[in-house]
This record gives sequence, structure tokens and C-alpha cells, in this order.
Amino acid sequence: MKRPVIRRRKLYEEIAAEFERRIVEGDYAPGDQLPSERKIMEEFGTGRPAVREALFALSKMGLVAQNSGEPARVTKPTAEVLIGELSGAARALLADPEGVRQFQDARMLFETALVREAAANATDDDVKMLSEALEANKRAVGTPLNFERTDVEFHYVLAVIAQNQILTALHEGLLEWLSEQRAISNAYPGATAAAIAAHTRIFEAIAARDADAAEAAMRDHLSEVARTYWEVKAGR
Repeated sequence: MKRPVIRRRKLYEEIAAEFERRIVEGDYAPGDQLPSERKIMEEFGTGRPAVREALFALSKMGLVAQNSGEPARVTKPTAEVLIGELSGAARALLADPEGVRQFQDARMLFETALVREAAANATDDDVKMLSEALEANKRAVGTPLNFERTDVEFHYVLAVIAQNQILTALHEGLLEWLSEQRAISNAYPGATAAAIAAHTRIFEAIAARDADAAEAAMRDHLSEVARTYWEVKAGR
């Protein structure tokens, strides 16, 4: 049986992992400063390049912030930072048609779950907010940029209703990563009217607290958007 290859971590990774542990375990709280670069060098017996790489890695994780000339300061991680870290890999996947299909499938699973959640738990204020987003989308018909913006805002409200910052950040990420699909699909003849009709069905199902109807409406909507995208890409 072939043994798995265990990669030895580089020194900067060891330093970053140690400070990540200290932050997670509460040795450093948000707002606290980490030791100076010189003190970290002395503690780990290493040079400045390894320390700076470690601090850069912690910064990319959203655990610290760095200002020129000052020690790094611990920050509170956010969902936006988490999604931002995935953006490079997401764009690489989207360069391949199979990657686009996988993102379309992911969006389908995600947004059908969101509308079921909204139908089950939306407050009267949430329904009003969604209604206002729908009306803004309708008013934007005929102005492509405004229509695209209000289209995004309608879908975003569905994530806001869930009151979970991970979900709203993930929603923003998916919408950004699939921006090409949205632009191409919305430019297709009849796509604007189809989108308004779909958004109306989604809204009405949520307002009626009908999770099954909301899911079906969203599934039909996203399936149509994906179908249109692939037809345009194929030059039909």
C-alpha cells in the first residue's frame, strides 16, 4: 500500500499556524496588537522574510490587519473575507465550461433553499422589502444597467431574509462569479419579461408562505437563465 506523502510545512506556515491558534484560543482579542516583527523573529529564531510571509498569510485569512510601520493588529474575521479568498479559484473554474455548469448547479441548490427559507420564515417587513425590490426591478425595464442592478437586488433580498452573514456573503460571491451569465442572459430577446414574470411568481409564492411553489418558481427561473446562456454561447 502506497503511503501518503506528508508535506512539511514551511517556517512561515508554522509561524502563521501558531498565531492563528493563539487568536482562535483567545490569547489575542480583536484590536490587540501582535508582537513586533523583531520580537517574532526572536521567538521563532528566524529572519524577517519568514515573519512577513506569516503576517501576510494571516492577513489573507482575515485574522490580522497591517498598517505600514505598526505591528499587525488582530481583526474580527468576516464572511466577506472568506468569500474573497475564494474568488481567484472561482474565476479559474469559470474559465472552463464545466466549471460554469458546476457554479450554475451550486446556485440552483443555494437559491432554491433560500426561497424555501423565506417562504417559511419571512416577516411582514421582509415581504414588504421583497415587494419593493420587485417593483424597482419592474421600473427598470428598458434600462439594461438598472435592470441588471435591480435584478441582483431582488435575489439579494432573499439572502438577507435568512439573517446569516455567511449566506449573504456567499450570495454576493455567486452573483459576482456568474456576472457573465447574467449579462448574456438578460440581453437575450424576451429575457427581461421572462425575468420579471419569474420574480413575480417567486414573490407571490413567498408572500403566500408556499415553500413548494417558491422553490418550483426559482428552479424554473434559474433553469431558463442557464438554458438561455448556453444557447447564446453556442451561437444559436
